[in-house]
Amino acid sequence: MVGQGVLRECLLDDRVESVLSVGRSAMGQQNPKLQELIHENFLDYSDVENKLAGFDACFFCLGISSAGLTEERYTRVTYDMSLAAARTLARLNPNMTFIYVSGMGTDSSEHGRSMWARVKGKTENDLLRLPFKAAYMFRPAVIVPLHGIKSKTMVYQVFYAVLGPLLPVLKGRFPKYVTTTEQIGRAMIKVAKNGWPKPVLENSDINRV
Repeated sequence: MVGQGVLRECLLDDRVESVLSVGRSAMGQQNPKLQELIHENFLDYSDVENKLAGFDACFFCLGISSAGLTEERYTRVTYDMSLAAARTLARLNPNMTFIYVSGMGTDSSEHGRSMWARVKGKTENDLLRLPFKAAYMFRPAVIVPLHGIKSKTMVYQVFYAVLGPLLPVLKGRFPKYVTTTEQIGRAMIKVAKNGWPKPVLENSDINRV
């Protein structure tokens, strides 16, 4: 869902010259700025490295709900896949800015009771240690999908079906806890271009960018 929103803003923004989307299946979008790379193994990019060089920024939006998952399975997707991509990109693009979509409540200490928060915290910490030009962790809370964007996760689909009409009202009253796919995408572009005073952006920071 976040990836769809970020892609939309990149394609609309004149400051973005070109976009390479990496995924397991084609999105079916046609845009002169967009190239799609279909790649199955998110733990190994050795066979496509020649297509991943020469970029200024990576907006890493891959994610999964922790509901019903063991820590091992959640770590494989959240940590292992994120670091596999980031390590490859840091080696190929030392001047790259890497932006990772995390979540509000992430545990930077890596020792809290919440499994997902610990894993996200370790992921953030290790991403920030990589030799990128800069790296930023985005921690959105509740995200309002705009422009027809829909989540592929059933839990979120039910959530938005039930509470969707209330979200714009909640965003106006509680900007600290609610943002939109549009705001996240625009904030990523601005931070990649201009930087930000701190490496971790909470929901209120995302809205303020």
